[in-house]
Amino acid sequence: MTLCPRVFCFCSMAVLPVLVVPSVRCQSAPVEISEVTQPSPVPQVQISPEMRGDLLVVRQRYLDAIAAYKEAPQDSAVVCNKIGVAYHHMFDLNDAKLYYERAIKLDPNYAQAVNNLGAIYHAQKDYRKAERFYRKAIKLDPKSPLFYSNLGTAYFFEGNVKKGAKAYSQAFALDPDVFEHTGASKIEELSSTKDLAAVNYELAKNYAKAGLNDRALAYLRKALGEGFNDRKKLMNDPELASLRETPEFAQLLTLRRQ
Repeated sequence: MTLCPRVFCFCSMAVLPVLVVPSVRCQSAPVEISEVTQPSPVPQVQISPEMRGDLLVVRQRYLDAIAAYKEAPQDSAVVCNKIGVAYHHMFDLNDAKLYYERAIKLDPNYAQAVNNLGAIYHAQKDYRKAERFYRKAIKLDPKSPLFYSNLGTAYFFEGNVKKGAKAYSQAFALDPDVFEHTGASKIEELSSTKDLAAVNYELAKNYAKAGLNDRALAYLRKALGEGFNDRKKLMNDPELASLRETPEFAQLLTLRRQ
């Protein structure tokens, strides 16, 4: 698992709210034979520069997306945020930060841009400043599970397991699938295996508490593989009570001892 803050673009990292491209459903119908007629002219569909940029981001053509977004009105906080996200995807943190700040200046209550600015400081390992922006984003939009997820991740990176676990629990309460949104755009960064082990163990506890044992076992397996070795917690944490009754849990412990 690569641990990363979720960055919102189209609301999402998750964040980045995911850009949803509408799917087209084709309805089958009986084929009728008719006389050949002159085809009607196909109307030209005009799409806005912003929509063109969205489509280019989906194709991971970030430079082209930025060019398209810059053709859109630049007094839009949404557009500036999207330009920031495109730069962020290319790890150009300076330009990404510039456009997130522009978005916030245009709309101080734009929670997605505030979250994304927090992700910049997270990438720069300034976790306390990242936490400040994540908390501000939560204040603006307290029902966003991904903001809580980002806050928890920052706490874990800072070594504050207790606060990280609490934030993850809040994210999980809002959306049990928040940590499974692989479709959300993410800015990847490396973490120590110790950080990852702690995070994955907390995720395992959340899933076990919710009765999602398959997911709990998957994250517990990752935690053990990354060096989690606190047997006392494994055998006594109440969230894992039901999981400890499964043969898969016993098998994991057996493999760990080998």
